[in-house]
Amino acid sequence: MSPLLSVIVPVKDEQHAIAPFVARMTGVLDALREPDGSDASWEIIFIDDGSEDLTLAEILAAHGADSRITALSLSRNFGKEAALSAGLDHARGRAVVPIDVDMQDPPEVIGAMIERWREGHEVVYGVRRDRLSDSLPKRLTADLYYRAHNWLSHDKIPEHAGDFRLLDRKVVEVIKRMPERNRFMKGLFAWSGFRQAAVEYDRAERTIGATKFNYWKLWQLAIDGITSASTLPLRVWSYVGAVVAMIALVYAVFLGVRTLIYGADVAGYPSLMVATLFIGGVQLLSLGILGEYVGRILIETKKRPIYIVREWIGRDPGEITGGERRS
Repeated sequence: MSPLLSVIVPVKDEQHAIAPFVARMTGVLDALREPDGSDASWEIIFIDDGSEDLTLAEILAAHGADSRITALSLSRNFGKEAALSAGLDHARGRAVVPIDVDMQDPPEVIGAMIERWREGHEVVYGVRRDRLSDSLPKRLTADLYYRAHNWLSHDKIPEHAGDFRLLDRKVVEVIKRMPERNRFMKGLFAWSGFRQAAVEYDRAERTIGATKFNYWKLWQLAIDGITSASTLPLRVWSYVGAVVAMIALVYAVFLGVRTLIYGADVAGYPSLMVATLFIGGVQLLSLGILGEYVGRILIETKKRPIYIVREWIGRDPGEITGGERRS
């Protein structure tokens, strides 16, 4: 039978965090109950996203102590979005919870998520009451991103909600059928719809290990999120071009009238250079945005797997999907 809950944990070079996470998470999961009062069944699926330390060895040790702890070892580092996709593809639970190994998102909140799920909500996402555990620049840029994304896209993502959430099996099946290679999981969760509810919690500071994200990676994730959710950045340049063309037409009429009245004027080199540089800058910026979308089209047309599984610890290798997406 399918377990009640599958917990998906993407990891990359987290050897010191595995054992504390397993100890805390298994305590939470063992306390879960089915509606009839019996013990709830569960599984933990680590996705080793190309770790270069002893992360996989620590997971093997955890599996040896408890067979409900399994792991997908990917052939290289494919990124967190691909690792989450691998976990969703291979999770068997009636409900699935992605969570980070750093325990900044407290596992104890899973019980409240299951309660809301049993009330009829297919998606229950965790919302941070505050972001005081993050630096000020990160808080400011996160607020700016959420506002920009929700302004540009019809698929609104909840502010201050990460990947930590509970997904009903029917939601997981919908996401598994999505064929795109450029994956922004928060956007896919939002696009899928269904009845959603929020559970608030306080996010702790990280005490074990160090984050693998830097501002450049966060910037790339933000670009992926916006370009995967909206074509407005492309459409807006049509309006910018129309406005610039109208200004140029009005200015041309002004120059023609002035020349007829006052004669030819050789002055104007500074204004000419400003106009030329401004139009050139607008064209380069629009080409850059167009290039972002064209690059994503190229990746989609290659139809390469989102990830490749090197090894599956604790499960039948014949069940590995390999990360293929077929329309």
